[in-house]
Amino acid sequence: MELIKQIEREQLRLDLPDFLPGDTVKVHVRIREGEKERIQVFQGVVISKKRGTTDASFIVRKVSYGIGVERVFPMHSPSISHIEVVTQGRVRRAKIYYLRNLRGKAARIRERRRDQKKN
Repeated sequence: MELIKQIEREQLRLDLPDFLPGDTVKVHVRIREGEKERIQVFQGVVISKKRGTTDASFIVRKVSYGIGVERVFPMHSPSISHIEVVTQGRVRRAKIYYLRNLRGKAARIRERRRDQKKN
């Protein structure tokens, strides 16, 4: 059992920034097309974050050409180049799935001040 925990500890990434649901992030993802590799940016709002060791993940939602697109990213995936936090949102829920039903101005999230960690 200790061997499994040691292997999991080696796989963890420590270079990721601290972000919460409601934050707008830019996720730089490595895309492999044949022999070539490029980085594609996916910018959107974090609507949920699943905690854990190697199975931690987060869901980012954006609206592209009027259609909502959600993508699940494993937190410690080697395909993630890096993550930038664009803005910090102030929400009162840990999972903000209610954004799926909101459109336009109703889907706005208030910005959290830099000195506040939580609400």
